[in-house]
Amino acid sequence: MVDATVTVVDRGSLRTDVNHIIENFSVGTATEPNPDVVLGEGPVYNLVIDHPEATVLWDTGSHPEAGDGHWPSALYDAFEHYDAADHALPDALDDAGYAIDDIDAVVQTHLHLDHAGGLHNFAGTDVPIYVHEEELKYAYYSTETDEGSGAYVRGDFDHDLHWSVVHRDRTELFTDLELLHLPGHTPGLLGTKLDLDGFGTALFTGDEAYTRANFHDEQPMGGSLMWSKRDWFDSLRFLKDLRRRTDADVFCGHDSDDVARMHETLP
Repeated sequence: MVDATVTVVDRGSLRTDVNHIIENFSVGTATEPNPDVVLGEGPVYNLVIDHPEATVLWDTGSHPEAGDGHWPSALYDAFEHYDAADHALPDALDDAGYAIDDIDAVVQTHLHLDHAGGLHNFAGTDVPIYVHEEELKYAYYSTETDEGSGAYVRGDFDHDLHWSVVHRDRTELFTDLELLHLPGHTPGLLGTKLDLDGFGTALFTGDEAYTRANFHDEQPMGGSLMWSKRDWFDSLRFLKDLRRRTDADVFCGHDSDDVARMHETLP
C-alpha cells in the first residue's frame, strides 16, 4: 500500500440521452410506441494522484471550447458539455490546489473528446502522456478515415506530446499504481488500480462503466458508445473478479454518486 492522496478535479457536467448510457433504457412498445426521451446528466472529472514517485493527472477532460466549434456540432448536440468553458483544466486544477506545472505524468484512460481535451496544456513539454497502443492507433484511424468512431477529435490529441505508449494488459506505472487494459468502450481503454495506505484498493473503471448500472447490474452502454460488446463483457468480468480478490472499492467514469464517495472516502 502506498501513502498517496487522490483529489477529484471537477470538470463540469455532460448531458445526453440515457439510451447512450444504458442500452435500451427507453424502448417503444405496442402500448407505448413513443416513450419519452430521458436526458441524463453526469459529471466529468479528472483525478490528481499525489504519489511519492510522481504527481499524476488522470485524464484531461473536455476542451473548454467544446461548445464553440471545437466539437463537431452533431456530437455536441448529442453530448452537451454545457459548462466546459467554466471548468478549463488550468482553472479546475487551481480549484483543487494544483497547477499544470505540478503535474509529472498524465494517464489518458482513452482519447474520446470528453477525456482528452486538455492535452494541449502539455504540448511541447516533457511530461509523459500514458496511453494504450491500441487507443492511440484507433484515435488516429477514426479521425483520418471514414471508419472507426466519431467520438474522437483530432485537435484534442494531435499535438507535440511526449507519448509514453502502454502495450501490456497490466502495467505497474508506479508503486501500487497499476494500469489495466479494459477494451470494450474503446480498443485501448485504461482503468486504474491503486492500493492506498489506510484505505485499501481503489479501482477506477474509466468509461468501462459509465455509471453504476453498467458495473453492478452489468447493463451495457448503448451501441454508439461500444466498440466491442464482447470485449466489454470480458473486461467487466475481469474487473469484477479483481474486485472480489482485492476487496476493492469501485469508482465509475461518470457516476455522480461515485464522485461524491471519492470526495468523502479517498485520502
